[in-house]
Amino acid sequence: MTIHIGAKPGDIAETVLLPGDPYRAKWAAESFLNDVTLVNEVRGMLGYTGTWNGHRVTIQGSGMGMPSLSIYVNELIRDYDAKTLVRIGSCGGMQDHVAVRDVIIAMTASTVTTPSRGIFKELNFAPCADWSLLQAAVAAATRKGTKTHIGGIYSSDVFYDERPDLNEQMVRHGILGVEMEAAELYTLAARHGRRALAVLTVSDHLLTGEALPPDQRETSFGDMVDIALRAAFDA
Repeated sequence: MTIHIGAKPGDIAETVLLPGDPYRAKWAAESFLNDVTLVNEVRGMLGYTGTWNGHRVTIQGSGMGMPSLSIYVNELIRDYDAKTLVRIGSCGGMQDHVAVRDVIIAMTASTVTTPSRGIFKELNFAPCADWSLLQAAVAAATRKGTKTHIGGIYSSDVFYDERPDLNEQMVRHGILGVEMEAAELYTLAARHGRRALAVLTVSDHLLTGEALPPDQRETSFGDMVDIALRAAFDA
């Protein structure tokens, strides 16, 4: 076990899905996995391990924001040898052609800063997804007929943003959506030679103001989880 993860050696699978919300981890595990076991509940950040189509999978909550995700991903890689990490979460749409409930598969993740910023100093590192995961996710989404967008996203380090000028530039440069974790996930995966991807459901829209009501969020996220699992195992 680690400071933030109470799982024992062998409890964590090599493939880990990372929703920010621990209760979304519970929902996804109960909805998609068989033989589910609770392997972590330290600080209420729930983690479950089970099987999907015979493959072992862990679904571990990662919290909100890049500093929180960085803690869990570092420990999952360093102490549990996780090899494939897929973020499953919500995001805000930033383009007219991106609608609420659509899925975004993130090729790249732009950001102002991340917990890794101090390592790079003057270098503007470009965090990107693992190509094999990205390719498999696009193929899975195409087979399902899910309305999907592939491209760049913006990983913000604040939720209550007061930089409309920056958002305007994101929109201008074709950024599909905004969330708060993927850039650090991609950076850590690159550093440690692991595979990473973010598959996101658009839950609200910055341009139109449309948003999913809370009671519809979980039921609208099924395609995202299914695509993530199929990408992880190229199924």
